[in-house]
Amino acid sequence: MFDTKADKVFNVANYIFLTIILLLVLYPLIFVLSASLSNPALVLKGEMWLWPKEFTLESYVKVFENKGILNGFYNTFKYTIIGTTINVVLTIMAAYPLSRKDFRGRNLIMAMFVFTMFFSGGLIPTYLLIQSLGMIDTLWVMVIPNAVAVWNIIIMRTFFQSTIPEELRESAMLDGCGNMGILLKIVLPLSLPVIAVMVLFYAVGHWNSYFQALIYLQSRDNFPLQLILREILIQGQTDDLIQGTEETLIKQQLSVEGLKYAVLIVSAIPMLILYPFLQRYFVKGIMIGSIKG
Repeated sequence: MFDTKADKVFNVANYIFLTIILLLVLYPLIFVLSASLSNPALVLKGEMWLWPKEFTLESYVKVFENKGILNGFYNTFKYTIIGTTINVVLTIMAAYPLSRKDFRGRNLIMAMFVFTMFFSGGLIPTYLLIQSLGMIDTLWVMVIPNAVAVWNIIIMRTFFQSTIPEELRESAMLDGCGNMGILLKIVLPLSLPVIAVMVLFYAVGHWNSYFQALIYLQSRDNFPLQLILREILIQGQTDDLIQGTEETLIKQQLSVEGLKYAVLIVSAIPMLILYPFLQRYFVKGIMIGSIKG
């Protein structure tokens, strides 16, 4: 079947539109990368707008020499790995029984979960609760309060319902396999797409999280990378972030200008590395998990 003239016009317009969107998305990324590799003075003057000018790696050297930034990286990795592990395990433990037709009261429990999506206690009661539990300024305050997302439970439950045949569970039980054995030996190996989606969702959430740390963390030794970025980009607290004590104010401003772009690039690299490994599962997992409810 040949394309009509209207189809060709539509395709051309579509390509032009998508190309414009692509350029709008790529330009900020290219600018930040180029700025991190350029002379900060030229960036401040506005002379660098696309490609690096007076190429330099000085900003990246300062990033990897600075103990505060490296400690922020370590904390963020720690919160992301521990938090994502807890998130995925609890999501599976909640979604699997709710997907079983023989689980009594599953609709009531699901309704209670959904209720929490629309109503919460608010920030102050939540803070008082976490304070009474002794989690302020600890690792657990970054991973326990948001240990599971109801929306992700719904996605995973739907995946189990639409992908794992009931007959497969019944045949496994006839062979003497218990509920835990069915989950570990049958359900999870067949659910890699949706598990990959959950890992990506939760990991990106932990990696980019800063508000929770801003509210509950007090010691700078526990700050994640995002709070360090906030100091650089918003508060301008440069005294503890720049090596050396005799730099002039102008040199400090230039150092901060290059440092902030370098930290942005370095902080984005782990998620950019993670995504290609999960991308092949991503579309399949999210689409199957959203077909039926």
